[in-house]
Amino acid sequence: MESIFTLLHVVMGIINFSSTNGTFCNLQGEPVNPQLSKDGDIFIGGIFPFHSSWDMTDVSYILKPSPLTCVSLDFRAFQFSQSLIFAIEEINNSSSLLPGVSLGYKIYDTCSSTAMGVRMAMALVNGNDNSILDEHCTKPAQVQAIIGETYSSASMAIAKSVGPFSIPLISHYATCECLSDKRKYPSFLRTIPSDYHQSRALAEMIKHFGWTWVGAIRRDDDYGNSGMAAFTEAAEQLGICLEYSLTFFTTYSQDKVLRIIQQIKSSTSRVIVGFLGHWDLEILLNVFYEHNITGYQWVGTEGWISDSGLATRDKHKILQGAIGLAIPKTTVTGLKEFILDIYPLKSAGSAIFTEFWETLFHCKYTVQNNSKHTTVCTGQEKLSEMDNEFTDMSLMPIFSNVYKAVYAIAHTLHKLLGCLQTCPTQKQPDPLTFLEHLKRVRFKTKEGEEIYFDENGDPAAKYEIINWQTTNDQQHQFVTVGLYDSSFPAHDRLVVKRASLVWAQNSNQVPVSVCSESCPPGTRKAVQKGKPICCFDCIPCAEGEISNKTDSIKCEQCYQDFWSNQHRNECVKKEIEFLSYEETMGILLTVVSIIGTFLTIIIAIIFFRHKNTPIVKANNSELSFLLLFSLALCFLCSLTFIGQPSEWSCMLRHTVFGITFVLCISCVLGKTIVVLMAFRATLPGSNVMKWFGPPQQRLSVLAFTLIQVLICILWLTTSPPFPFKNLKHYKEKIILECHLGSTIGFWAVLGYIGLLALLCFILAFLARKLPDKFNEAKFITFSMLIFCAVWITFIPAYVSSPGKFTVAVEIFAILASSFGLLFCIFLPKCYVIILKPENNTKKQIMGKVPVK
Repeated sequence: MESIFTLLHVVMGIINFSSTNGTFCNLQGEPVNPQLSKDGDIFIGGIFPFHSSWDMTDVSYILKPSPLTCVSLDFRAFQFSQSLIFAIEEINNSSSLLPGVSLGYKIYDTCSSTAMGVRMAMALVNGNDNSILDEHCTKPAQVQAIIGETYSSASMAIAKSVGPFSIPLISHYATCECLSDKRKYPSFLRTIPSDYHQSRALAEMIKHFGWTWVGAIRRDDDYGNSGMAAFTEAAEQLGICLEYSLTFFTTYSQDKVLRIIQQIKSSTSRVIVGFLGHWDLEILLNVFYEHNITGYQWVGTEGWISDSGLATRDKHKILQGAIGLAIPKTTVTGLKEFILDIYPLKSAGSAIFTEFWETLFHCKYTVQNNSKHTTVCTGQEKLSEMDNEFTDMSLMPIFSNVYKAVYAIAHTLHKLLGCLQTCPTQKQPDPLTFLEHLKRVRFKTKEGEEIYFDENGDPAAKYEIINWQTTNDQQHQFVTVGLYDSSFPAHDRLVVKRASLVWAQNSNQVPVSVCSESCPPGTRKAVQKGKPICCFDCIPCAEGEISNKTDSIKCEQCYQDFWSNQHRNECVKKEIEFLSYEETMGILLTVVSIIGTFLTIIIAIIFFRHKNTPIVKANNSELSFLLLFSLALCFLCSLTFIGQPSEWSCMLRHTVFGITFVLCISCVLGKTIVVLMAFRATLPGSNVMKWFGPPQQRLSVLAFTLIQVLICILWLTTSPPFPFKNLKHYKEKIILECHLGSTIGFWAVLGYIGLLALLCFILAFLARKLPDKFNEAKFITFSMLIFCAVWITFIPAYVSSPGKFTVAVEIFAILASSFGLLFCIFLPKCYVIILKPENNTKKQIMGKVPVK
């Protein structure tokens, strides 16, 4: 129906042309007169919804529709108009602002109709004459600027209508973000912040209280839809999810309203954001009460959060504990008294005064005969005895917005007209020039507040945070519990005094409204499939990862030298592992190594003390002492594998090990060859011993050892072993080990030792049955068998052993093979020397004593 009236009334406002004895412009439709007006040199227009609705008119499309009949007087709009008049009167009485120029006003009623609003704006721009005789049917704009409309939808339509004429439209209450678009609304300005800032402030406030799962109801018009779109965008950036976003309008059918109720009942969120007007909420409150919907935490916009009339009508305390944003409280000296002093309107004979008085005091000036119970207005009723919406000054910040708009116009005029002691001209400035200067105006009110417009025609965004608290007499009161200022840095914009807050159902505990409980440190959020990001599961962090914040989106990887603790909320230094002298295994291996060294030394002492005995002489004492020396070195070299690896220890342990073992095997190999050569020498005509005498034995040992030394030198010069942090084998530990550098060099060292050991084993095996009293070859065969077995089993054990056990296996192989050589070769001889000295004779060695 609203669209029909828009079409009809715009058509009625079109100027047509007729040519009769000249050019006349005829205004189609009935002329409209302002509800309040005053003459002046320069006029300011006002458009306010004095009435909240109108009587529906039957449209036949045959007869011209009758004018709208406005009903339901709105005291708020009346207060807005009084604020405009007060500002104009104050300026006209001022000697410093616009001296010599009087401002007049024309204030129209839109009847809360967008179509009427557009028509009233056209009346202000073009005048209200029935016809104009003019060559081009044009004339200057009737007003310098228009103040209004109260609501965003009407303001959008009016702004588009007056924009082409460059007539400024300054709204005191329209907050739709869309009106900041200067391409669509080039002449629109306002003295109330845009919903862009309000939406962000609401989102930040909701995030501040930990609510991430909320519902929303918006007015189904430009104000509600645009405001909710801006809020949704800001909420998503802050990690807030909307469980539902419902539209509502006062003309919705009962079925639509019931669907809204069912949606709210089935929801799990406990917070409702209301982008609504106070009229919408009045209807919803009754419906909520009928369906027993209580206990929700309401978050409101400036459209209703500070409306005392709504608070009075909330008898069932559905909005108890509501919190929201309001325009900061302000005072304009004398404004309250001016608004309440309505008698000047009576003396002016204004037609609206009669309706206003009758509505205010519930009486009638003209009483029909059949109206027996109607109170007659005397005109002497006392306003001081009334306590209703008109006497309530809770919307003083909005009244102040009207006041600021008038003063912005006046200051712009003052500058444009070049007023000093008096204004040199009283001519109305060009609209476009005036608009450009108005956008750049900057001044301070008498209360010291600085007023200016930004590039979008918006003022600075400042809000008070209002909390609805219940008094002892069960009435709502508005308590300021915080502030929001968009001009501050992001972390300082919102200030809330939590201790002062009262929540829904008069609770002192902050309501909880989340889809999923917060994930504690040590876990991360994983969004549930098919649901908003606020619905998630808490997944424990993997090993080596932590999260030390609540509701972490991801787990952070610890640095390579650190590992996650048991709770996965802190990175701790990894345990460093190496075979040390302090641990049990290191101590045992050290003790065994020292024992082996001492045994070797003891055997060497025994051999030295009995060096002249036949058994020592017969076993090549020179090679025996060299073998004992090399075995002592083998036992001691195992100690280089224990302790924290360093650059020198890594190079030393493998080279000393390789060289000492080659020296050892070379001596054994020499002894084996000596045995074979000695047997060959006993054969008739054999002179083989001269080719492998003591010099040749020494040379062979030196040659075999030098080859290993050369391999070690090549290894150390090309790619030597070095200390290395092994982070792969154990994720929670750092294994300090010696990296081989060149694996070829390492296996070359081992391979050469193995080659000599295999050769020695083969020769000893061949000589095992040679006739020898103590069977030296057999002992060497046993020792080499043990040696080869140890090192063959060492290879898979070395490769598969983790961490410090790799080193322990290598040490064990060194010690086992060393003990094998020591015991198998020297223990039988020591047995004879110490326990069987009678067998330590030349005859026994030569085998000339008969065996018993």
